[in-house]
Amino acid sequence: MSCELKPKDRVGVINPIFTCQPAGAQFASIGIKDCIGLVHGGQGCVMFVRLIFSQHFKESFELASSSLHEDAAVFGALHRVEQGVDVLLMRYPHVKVIPIITTCSTEVIGDDIDGLVLKLEAGLLKEKYPDREVHLIPIHTPSFVGSMISGYDVAVKDIISHFAKKELESNGKINLLTGWVNPADVTELKSLLAEMKVDATVLFEIEEFDSPIMPDGNHVSHGETTIEDLQSTANAIGTIALNRYEGSRAAKYLEQEFDVPAIIGPTPIGIRNTDTFLANVKKMTGKAIPESLVKKRGIALDALADLSHMFLTGKKVAIYGNPDLVIGLAEFCLDLEMEPVLLLLGDDNGGYAKDPRILALKEGVNFDMEIVTNADFWELEDRIKNKGLKLDLILGHSKGRYVAIDNNIPMVRLGFPVYDRAGGFRHPVVGYAGAIWLAEEMANHIFTDMEYKHNKEWVLNVW
Repeated sequence: MSCELKPKDRVGVINPIFTCQPAGAQFASIGIKDCIGLVHGGQGCVMFVRLIFSQHFKESFELASSSLHEDAAVFGALHRVEQGVDVLLMRYPHVKVIPIITTCSTEVIGDDIDGLVLKLEAGLLKEKYPDREVHLIPIHTPSFVGSMISGYDVAVKDIISHFAKKELESNGKINLLTGWVNPADVTELKSLLAEMKVDATVLFEIEEFDSPIMPDGNHVSHGETTIEDLQSTANAIGTIALNRYEGSRAAKYLEQEFDVPAIIGPTPIGIRNTDTFLANVKKMTGKAIPESLVKKRGIALDALADLSHMFLTGKKVAIYGNPDLVIGLAEFCLDLEMEPVLLLLGDDNGGYAKDPRILALKEGVNFDMEIVTNADFWELEDRIKNKGLKLDLILGHSKGRYVAIDNNIPMVRLGFPVYDRAGGFRHPVVGYAGAIWLAEEMANHIFTDMEYKHNKEWVLNVW
């Protein structure tokens, strides 16, 4: 019985789990108010990313492209960025923040966007827009390394480092870096903090991505993190980054540059990790955990007790997606006495081998578990079809759905993107409410599978 961490043993990729770094930077950019990201690359580098955002959230988002063509590979294309910035400022009078996000093509060409930003600040902005507050932020996200996870992490750090400004007095708030989550997760996190009477700046705020249709018309979805929020990050009493790979770089920057204490993780998935999150908030702020949260915890424990021993114990699970989500789900499954036998991490991050959560898994599991880095969906399909892996459940986003369909394995859609089920972004994964939803969702998928396969479905009559 062992837990083994290993890289994929093939050179090629068959159906990737993640998309590329620029997608992560674009996701960070749409969390900022009065911001439109300008992606320096081909049109598809924006078109397909916007499509997948819209598929997941069922909303529309504003992103721009420098729209390169073949001649750019020979002559360079910085003039397209100049034109793009000018057009954005002319067409959108409210825009104040323009992250300039590179792609594989423009990084290979060697376009100097850092130098161009200096040129535009000294020229275009002073000459044509002297009365406008405009922030141009170069963000380097070549697609040939990393993934959307590292792209998000890089962008969050670059944006915060551009704005953070130290004042004489603390603002009395904590910075909360949520990472790549859903609107319902932000709502749940705000609820937990509100019950503790903790004032927080939720950074790259996406709660409003679940946009309403109002009497005065529909609105383009955008985040609510303001320039003032970003500037004040240097004056917080501390930073909590919920994820090790999605936001910790910015938390460490604030700690090193401005002495803002940082706590990294754990992602508050399940009871024990939510307990730790609340304990960290208490430690950072001095605020007590109220009885109302103790009661919510008790309700969650009762819901899990109704399911775990009778239906979830011993169930074998494969999990893939964003690494912090995957590890958090694996820890939750272990707490429910399930067996997460296969974890697929879809990029080549060298830090996985030193992740304390993975080290704890390697030391603590009493069944055979594989954790595969730089993984693709063939790693999952090959183990099921050719290597005899038996699974009771798959947890992951919609891109792996055909593995589940073809092999008749129930699958709970989690993470990003989910486009083949309705309303997934309206259900929290984090917090005590998220623990209830996750456990009941897993159980209900197993119940349906029992009924369709006539596998002891009579148990549900007497439960």
